[in-house]
Amino acid sequence: MIVVRGRLLLIASLLLNLFLAGALVGGAAWVRDGHRMIAAGALRVAGSELPRAERRAFRVQLRAARESVRPLINESNAAKADAARLLAQPSPNVPATKAALAKARADDFRVRTVVEDRALDFAATLQQTDRQRIADALVGRMQKRGR
Repeated sequence: MIVVRGRLLLIASLLLNLFLAGALVGGAAWVRDGHRMIAAGALRVAGSELPRAERRAFRVQLRAARESVRPLINESNAAKADAARLLAQPSPNVPATKAALAKARADDFRVRTVVEDRALDFAATLQQTDRQRIADALVGRMQKRGR
C-alpha cells in the first residue's frame, strides 16, 4: 500500500515537473521571439530600450498623457458600445452605426495624437543616443509586423 502510494506520488511529481519544464521552455521561446510585452503600445515598447531612469520617466509621461485624455477614451468606448447596441437591433440603423463608429475613430485618433505628442516632447529632451534607441525600436517593431 505504501509502495503504491509512493509510486503514484512519484508519477504525479514527474508529470508536474514535466509540465513546468515545458511551460518554462515555451515561455523562454516566446520571449526570445520578441514577444516581451503583451498589449503594450509601440511607444511603450520603444521606451523599454532606454536606460532605467529615462524609461521610468518616459512611462510616467505616457501614463500622464493617457490620464489627461481619459474623458476622450471614455467617450470613444461609449461610442463603440452605442455602435454595438445599434447593430444588435432587430432592424439595424446602419447610418447611425457608422456615425457612432466614426466618432469612436475620431476620438481614438485624438487620444493617439495627444499621447504621441507628449512622447515626442519627452524624447526631444533626451540625449541623441537615447532618441536613436527609441527610433530603432520603433523601426524594429514595424519590421517585425511586416510593415
